[in-house]
Amino acid sequence: MSAPAPAKAPQEAWDTLSQAERDAAYNNNAAVADSAAWVAARDVAAAAYRAAHGERLDIPYGAGARQKLDLFPGAPGAPTLVFLHGGYWQRNSREGFAHYAAGLAAHGWSVALPSYSLAPQARLADIVREIGAALDLLAREGAALGLSGPIVLSGWSAGAQLAAMQMDHPAVTAGLAISGVYELAPIRDTFLNAALQLSDGEIEALSPLRLAPSRKPVTIAYGTAEVPALVHDAKALAAHREAAGAPVALLPIAGANHFSILDELRDPAGLLTRAALDLVSGGAA
Repeated sequence: MSAPAPAKAPQEAWDTLSQAERDAAYNNNAAVADSAAWVAARDVAAAAYRAAHGERLDIPYGAGARQKLDLFPGAPGAPTLVFLHGGYWQRNSREGFAHYAAGLAAHGWSVALPSYSLAPQARLADIVREIGAALDLLAREGAALGLSGPIVLSGWSAGAQLAAMQMDHPAVTAGLAISGVYELAPIRDTFLNAALQLSDGEIEALSPLRLAPSRKPVTIAYGTAEVPALVHDAKALAAHREAAGAPVALLPIAGANHFSILDELRDPAGLLTRAALDLVSGGAA
């Protein structure tokens, strides 16, 4: 099936914005007044969780320095969440997100967190391929690692775009995309492109809104207090999937901003934890 026409923000409106306004449209740190405190608290919580659950860390899935993943094993036969960190493809790493495994770990799930190479050292297409290599490892070595259940591929922010790009990987059962960017063209007009240097070809090939969607079930989550560009992309991707007849659930999380939304994954009773559970029980199909 051919993909429906991509749902994008009106070009006329984008063209009227100043450079400062375009930069602000995707600047999550500036949009959340206490973002620095959120990041600092996240780093402390992640380090503590990783130190307490350090049995299977730094598993290589490739030869690159950042091509490693941390695995927090769950019950035998339980599902696995593969979570991809964000940072606009140019910052952060798996170590800073370890504690978000806690919500699903409480339900017996395994959780795997890969890192990946960052721009400008890597092109975005290379980063997408690295996620495929991490999934290849989990598929190939799953039995040895104690993994045999379904895999839900998830990501936050830039990680949500990476997850969307790998939904057709044979190891993946379903997807949970959180606060993502699914149309890359506006990114090229912002401060973020200094490292990314996006080409026309990359925008066309790596924007999920321009591609035929996977037929696997996907839940698309966003916080209602996020920047409008991310709210738009979440709604647009849900509409894009609906138009193609692909299974999708749209999950707005009231009052959540770009940082607080992940507490819903850390909490065993959180909305994102519940969404992942529903994806393997049929609740989001």
